[in-house]
Amino acid sequence: MRIGIVSDTHDDLAAVEAAVSLFEREEVDAVVHCGDFVAPFSVTPFDADFAFHAVRGNNDGEWAVGSTVEEFGSYHGEAAALSFATVDVAVTHGTSDLVVDALVDCGDYDYVFHGHTHAHGVEARGGTVRVNPGGLPIPVEGADDVFRVATLDTAESGTDAVTHHVLDG
Repeated sequence: MRIGIVSDTHDDLAAVEAAVSLFEREEVDAVVHCGDFVAPFSVTPFDADFAFHAVRGNNDGEWAVGSTVEEFGSYHGEAAALSFATVDVAVTHGTSDLVVDALVDCGDYDYVFHGHTHAHGVEARGGTVRVNPGGLPIPVEGADDVFRVATLDTAESGTDAVTHHVLDG
């Protein structure tokens, strides 16, 4: 099974469409958005040929984001515990490092997906892999200067299962 991971798209429709196109080319079975759509119009392009899951980000001020996701996918509020094929995944936006670290360190999940920082990364700790797909470029130390998303291939394991992709958006 292949999973697309995206976060922090912040109403950038071109970036959202680039992510959806990549996920379609990669033939992902599901996409997980780690929050910060911002407004409902930037949710609708994810109504595509894959299962869709999303959590709330700190900039998702319009509550209609959740109801828009629910029209075609699953909106999980602040956090989600998901199972895909043989892997268990926790998802949170990542606003709290304490929460992200607790999810990674608890040992209940194979992967923890989060965003918020706009800096992509993958880190194995214990039996859990933390994945930040990145996000739109922002002028903050540590953030990427390009838009990135990630894919996870559940046929692989650990950090080798994760691929980051640079997109034009």
